[in-house]
Amino acid sequence: MKKLLATVLALAVLLFSNFAPAADFGLKKKRPKPNEFGNVVINNFSSKQNQAPVVFKHWLHRARYTCRLCHVDIGFAMQPGGTMIHEDDNRNGLYCGSCHNGKEAFAPEATSLTGKKVSNCLRCHSQGKEVDFQVDFYEFQKKMPRERFGNGIDWLKAEEDKLITLKDYLEGVSIKRSKIPEPGEFGLKPTEKNMPEIIFSHTKHAKWNGCELCHPEIFPVKRGEQPYTMQELFAGKYCGLCHDSVAFPNLDCQRCHTKLVY
Repeated sequence: MKKLLATVLALAVLLFSNFAPAADFGLKKKRPKPNEFGNVVINNFSSKQNQAPVVFKHWLHRARYTCRLCHVDIGFAMQPGGTMIHEDDNRNGLYCGSCHNGKEAFAPEATSLTGKKVSNCLRCHSQGKEVDFQVDFYEFQKKMPRERFGNGIDWLKAEEDKLITLKDYLEGVSIKRSKIPEPGEFGLKPTEKNMPEIIFSHTKHAKWNGCELCHPEIFPVKRGEQPYTMQELFAGKYCGLCHDSVAFPNLDCQRCHTKLVY
């Protein structure tokens, strides 16, 4: 009897493990609130040090800096938690400390007008805390051109209309680079029947990412060398590494599939 019970339990575990991945399909996922879209919780070491985890707000940083500056020059990983940031790193001018030094942005500690030391820890270590932030997302959003998905801001148009100015060079971190000619737009034929062709703009992507952020680690340099599917994009690979997590999500099909079908 015990052997029979053990066999049944083993089969149940095997069946569950085979079908568990399919639990992500067939259900409509909850869309994050506009102010939460793109937020990343960093908690490699914070909880172990009795600190609240860091809530990194992509919208606040992308309004001021290019993606390339942070992910190439400063060296942040593209995966949440992948950088393994220590507090000592920041205080030594690495990662967050590249900017949060009291010059480019607020430092971990500041001195008040009365000479008193003031801690800025809660401005980053904010998960689960009541924090009165200096910049409110919804007040910021009111001034920006709108779009349907993500955090509701058309970032490309905001940059084109000079509502935001992107910084792509950080003194002491970045190196002066010679400008190279940008490749032109090109078409990508969809694998799904009756879907319009994708018109990929190097100019738009290079403005934010440069070349190094995408090539060669995410995409091969030679076009067409690495085929990929929409399912891989929805799983967070290739274009999906940014689109769905920070840039407008993949469910906004018409933002990419733009070539008219006649």
